[in-house]
Amino acid sequence: MDGVPRVPEQRGPEESATLRFGVLGPVRAWLGEEPLATGSPQQRALLAALLLREGRTATASELIDALWGDDPPPRALAAVRTYASRLRKILSPGVLVSEAGGYALRLRDARSLDLAAAQELATEAEKAKNAGDLCHARQVLSKALALWDGEPLARVPGPYADTQRTRLEEWRLQLLESRLDMDLEQGCHAEAVSELTALTAAHPLRERLRELLMLALYRSGRQAEALAVYADTRRLLSDELGVDPRPGLKELQQRILRADPGLAEPSAPAPEPSAAPVRPAQLPATVPDFTGRASFVAELSEVLASAEGRVMAVSALAGIGGVGKTTLAVHVAHQARGAFPDGQLYVDLQGAGLRAAEPETVLGSFLRALGTADSAIPDSLEERAALYRSVLDGRRVLVLLDNAKDAAQVRPLLPGTEGCAALITSRVRMVGLAGAHLVDLDVMSPEEALSLFTKIVGEERVASEREAALDVVAACGFLPLAIRIAASRLAARRTWTVAVLAAKLADERRRLDELQAGDLAVKATFELGYGQLEPAQARAFRLLGLADGPDISLAAAAAVLDLPQEDTEDLLESLVDTSLLESAAPGRYRYHDLVRLYARACAERDEHPPSERAAAMSRLLDFYLATAAGVYAIERPGDRLVDHLQPTGTPGLTFANRQAAWDWLYSEAVPLLACVRQSAEGSTLRRAIDLLWASVDLAESGANSKEYEAAATVLRDAARDAGDVRAEGRTSVVLSNARLFSGVFDRAYSEAREALQLAEAADDPLPSCWAANILGSIAFYQNRYADAEGYFSRAIEKFRGCGDLAGSASPLCNLSRIHLATGRADTAVVLARQGTDIYQTLGHTLRGANGRYALGMALGKTGQHDDAAAQLEEALRVFRDSRQRLWEGMTLCRLAEVDLEARKPGRAASNAEMALTVLRGIGGEWRRGHVLTVLGKALHGIGHLGRAQVCWRDALEIYEKLDSPEAAEVRGLLTPVAAA
Repeated sequence: MDGVPRVPEQRGPEESATLRFGVLGPVRAWLGEEPLATGSPQQRALLAALLLREGRTATASELIDALWGDDPPPRALAAVRTYASRLRKILSPGVLVSEAGGYALRLRDARSLDLAAAQELATEAEKAKNAGDLCHARQVLSKALALWDGEPLARVPGPYADTQRTRLEEWRLQLLESRLDMDLEQGCHAEAVSELTALTAAHPLRERLRELLMLALYRSGRQAEALAVYADTRRLLSDELGVDPRPGLKELQQRILRADPGLAEPSAPAPEPSAAPVRPAQLPATVPDFTGRASFVAELSEVLASAEGRVMAVSALAGIGGVGKTTLAVHVAHQARGAFPDGQLYVDLQGAGLRAAEPETVLGSFLRALGTADSAIPDSLEERAALYRSVLDGRRVLVLLDNAKDAAQVRPLLPGTEGCAALITSRVRMVGLAGAHLVDLDVMSPEEALSLFTKIVGEERVASEREAALDVVAACGFLPLAIRIAASRLAARRTWTVAVLAAKLADERRRLDELQAGDLAVKATFELGYGQLEPAQARAFRLLGLADGPDISLAAAAAVLDLPQEDTEDLLESLVDTSLLESAAPGRYRYHDLVRLYARACAERDEHPPSERAAAMSRLLDFYLATAAGVYAIERPGDRLVDHLQPTGTPGLTFANRQAAWDWLYSEAVPLLACVRQSAEGSTLRRAIDLLWASVDLAESGANSKEYEAAATVLRDAARDAGDVRAEGRTSVVLSNARLFSGVFDRAYSEAREALQLAEAADDPLPSCWAANILGSIAFYQNRYADAEGYFSRAIEKFRGCGDLAGSASPLCNLSRIHLATGRADTAVVLARQGTDIYQTLGHTLRGANGRYALGMALGKTGQHDDAAAQLEEALRVFRDSRQRLWEGMTLCRLAEVDLEARKPGRAASNAEMALTVLRGIGGEWRRGHVLTVLGKALHGIGHLGRAQVCWRDALEIYEKLDSPEAAEVRGLLTPVAAA
């Protein structure tokens, strides 16, 4: 790399082994981990000059020129000798040597200088990039850049230091541009916008940074802003230098105007930095006793082998449940792995169940498996499908789509690129899937069926009872799953003979050969396995099938069965052995969708007394409610909500710390919300509502806000149908709160107003406190400040009347924002401190961050910018640690506002850009409009006038669509820009 300082490896005394130096920041030295005093500025200048001589000798006159240039002091030579003598005493013996009338540093290892280490890393990154390994190149380059600690040679005087400082800073920018270029090649365009915005503000005339920013914005779907960057750049270069942008920038502008497809996606999308490319290997394990199907194996293998050189190879297997579609597909896929060196993807599409997997959800998991960062995954199905095909371009990947519902579900999941293949299983024939190779899978032949049975049971047992074995496989209808279940049961019971099993199957109630096809055959197969279960196993099989969630944890299953976890685990593992239950992950279990339906049928038929079914689901609801209340209490000590929840008869889990509590809440979110929906009736309705209330963080974080709101809607409707005023009031609180966080203010307001009326009518005090606080928040967002102040004051009184000190902190902090908006900044600080002090006194970590959020905003408006930023930075740390994406994004936006107040528009632009990225898809359009407005102000402050105008226009469109009063402010911002 031309012009880059290089320090060759040198050898010196053994004593210098632990001596280290830094020039990529202040000039410093360490002996081991202990810093050394490097003396006066001139003495550090001498040390820097010697370090940057790359081990060569510097004459006295050269050092004098380096320190003082053309105007040395009268005793310059004596001063140089003095500095050298002092340094020699500080450094290890033999490091600073005198020779040929000058001085030199003899370092044992060149890497003991941070500059040399950075050079070595940069060289390694260049090699990795040339080899096509962008992941490793980016990772190594990031390590090199991390060695900078501020301005190189900081506060070192002299002309030599000035020259070197300029050169080192230029080199850093070159490395940074190279890393950012790789960021864009790896699909991290959304994340790069924030950094590039700040860099272009700091280096406004650096055209390469502007070019990268244009490309990042365009790939983030912000074409108008990308074009505005070019317009801003052309105007700036003309005003400052009287020149036009270089040809490359002009060409990029033209390509953006043409919507050049070559710009739409990275040329080589890749995962986040890692030591090696991500190669997913998601295929389930193949069964060791796979039997027969030779013709199908050969047929499918031939199709998959043809993927090379073709656009795509697709095979679709169809057949009844239990016929062995998945087993065959997995077996063939494993055999074909060598032809797909870039990995294999697998998903169960749950097509036979009531809730088939959504293609956009599957695409999200596939993209993550292929190394795409969460933040780079778009929201819409079409965008995800396009990115998925782009990521697979140039790769050879096999995709196994198991248990598909129909062709429509499958189409977005097909790779569509040369060298890739898809293998699909379904209960229906994929006649609507163009170009697919269709295979109809029938039951086994008698010979194959007997062979499979023999492999599982053992040759010795079958050989002596061959006729009985033939009776068994015939009674199983030669259905592979039925044969496997029957043989597994026999293998597990050494006292049974094959004839005993055959006699059991002779009962017409279990004779599978009487069932012709379809689900009945599957049901008969499951009946065989179920009939051979021990009583405790059968009870567990029946009751666990009642829960709606996609899977169930061991702890939740123990609650359903009312058993200790150890006994529950033994039962569940025994059911896994019979293939009636699957182990989704350590400590988690799930049913195949058809098995779940069968288990429920068994529960309706066999569970006595019938009330035990309701009791089991009640225990599951109690478990979730008790545990969620515990999580709420850990995060909010002293909060009275837990005292107002319905009592539970089943204990919940306890957690050692808040992190473990958060882990449980988010890992259980989907089955928990499924339990809420399933419990929306009768005696469980009120507890279901309270469970949703105690799990409010699922809505507030943004992680599960849509599912949470949908569950709340179901409960609200159920409460209305039941005529339960108390239940309806509570669920209206929950629903209005969810809609507040999702930015649907009008609907949230009507729900909250109704909640307040219902809660007061039912004499249910805490929901009325919450409802008043929510109404105040919505009125604030709608700029109805007088109404908001009244609601917040009412909420404070209500919380205090309930003895809920923790609850009163929230409306106090919210009231602070009203004072702030109405010009009472000093009292806003007082109110925010009162709320924050309450949270701190009670030990509220997360709610304390909400208090700091309000306090930081208030301090910013009173000119206390450093204190404001400190409060917001601490709040941001907590929100990130607590996975509260909504609050993380809004805190970044508030930091940007404080930066603007402090006249730091570059930093404001960076924070606002990060806020925009974090809030993508959550928080609602109003919040997006607010962030765009702030971003526009920051961009205007750094001279990006065109981009600012684009942001404000987007914000105005949002506000006008919402009929929001903020539209007037944005119009005012746009007017002078347009006039200019």
